[in-house]
Amino acid sequence: MRITDKVDHMLESKRDEKEVQRWIFSLIPLGVAFVFFLIFMLPMEISNKDVILVMGAAAGFAGLQAYWIFRGWQRAEALTIVLGIIGIVIAGAFVWSYTDFLGEILREIIKGWAT
Repeated sequence: MRITDKVDHMLESKRDEKEVQRWIFSLIPLGVAFVFFLIFMLPMEISNKDVILVMGAAAGFAGLQAYWIFRGWQRAEALTIVLGIIGIVIAGAFVWSYTDFLGEILREIIKGWAT
């Protein structure tokens, strides 16, 4: 099947209604993995540990979205591909905002609570 035929087929086909439930269910293993990552990272004395945690969570989420893009391509579901791309963009935007300005704001808020 040529790529143009596949894209035409994606635009004409309908999406499975249970796909959203599968996507939400696929977040469970990611959440469990992040909890273990968090438990492993918390007792360590590392500078900028918060940035490592944010980037680790975003990398896991972006990897999951890449799986959904691949799944959407295999099943010829354009909406699944678009939602996966949007998820990667959101994860990237969150990491960028955290490393650029949001992290400093949150650190100041936490220091205010600690005093």
